[in-house]
Amino acid sequence: MLRQSLKIRLLSAKTCQMFPHIRRHFAQKSSSPDSATLLPQQAVEDSVREAIQSKAYQDLPELVSSSRDSWKKKNPFEFLSTFPSDDRDKIIDEILQAFIPLRPRSRPGPAYTCLLSYTLHSSNPLPASLAILQRTLRSGLLPVPQTYVLLSSAWLRRRRDSQSASTLLKEMKAFKYQPDCGTCNYLISSLCTVDEVAEAVKVLNSMDKAGCAPDSESYGTVIDAMCSFGKTTDALQMMKEMVMNMKLTPKQGTMKKLAAALRANRESWRAVEFIEFLEREGCHAEFETYELVVEGCVESKEFVLGAKAVMKMTTKGFIPYIRIRQKLVEGLTSVGESELAFAVRRRFAELGS
Repeated sequence: MLRQSLKIRLLSAKTCQMFPHIRRHFAQKSSSPDSATLLPQQAVEDSVREAIQSKAYQDLPELVSSSRDSWKKKNPFEFLSTFPSDDRDKIIDEILQAFIPLRPRSRPGPAYTCLLSYTLHSSNPLPASLAILQRTLRSGLLPVPQTYVLLSSAWLRRRRDSQSASTLLKEMKAFKYQPDCGTCNYLISSLCTVDEVAEAVKVLNSMDKAGCAPDSESYGTVIDAMCSFGKTTDALQMMKEMVMNMKLTPKQGTMKKLAAALRANRESWRAVEFIEFLEREGCHAEFETYELVVEGCVESKEFVLGAKAVMKMTTKGFIPYIRIRQKLVEGLTSVGESELAFAVRRRFAELGS
């Protein structure tokens, strides 16, 4: 117990030396009857308040970092709730602007974490949370995992007030920030995490109006979520919109996930059409995507269709796994397609399999 008390006192002394805000706080409290029981947590909270009141915003990263254990119990920015909403937002805006020139860019990380947590738990979380989120992401940092649930809940509450997605995104301009792909993509991912895929699609479709065009990650996140629910029709439509309308190239993981969903749904014909679409649009699919399509054909006993997919696959230099090769040849023979089976076997031999 004595060792723990000594540790707290040493920490307090060290912190006071680093930050005059805390040193003044202890000086003011030294004559108080209960000063012996004062915890560093309270000292840091009061120092954060003083730094904000004196607009010494660039001191905040170190003040917050020095109290990591305490702000997990109580957020050092909670006192901002005592300010009128407009004043609170102005202070947050000034804090974010003051953090921009700080180096390294990750230096305000703990302060961003506390600010974002505070705003998301507040009664009016948007658009402040989106502005803080953008600064966090631009600093090369990722918010804590709980942010997904908190952000999606805050977004859905505002949307229930009949405000359009593009209007909510544009509110970021009040903080001198323009909606960007990073922020919107994180919001889309948050909504998909809580199974609000339809709302995620609305955010994606609103990005253009808000001033930022969606990218392959925007579409990929939504397509992946649709595939998780087996909604292959919606996923294929989204894929076509992405490639044909937006002229974007899907990521390999997105192609693979859609091929896997089509296989799980036993939609062999649509899977082969999907591969043909990718080829036609100049999108290069890797081995795993082709393999999933061929496996789906074999599992569905669509052997002739599987042979067609294999021929396309081999033109890319890809050869199916030996188990699938054997099942395909045997399947073709069993349905009376001996000549096609021979052609497929010969093609495998030409590629040295």
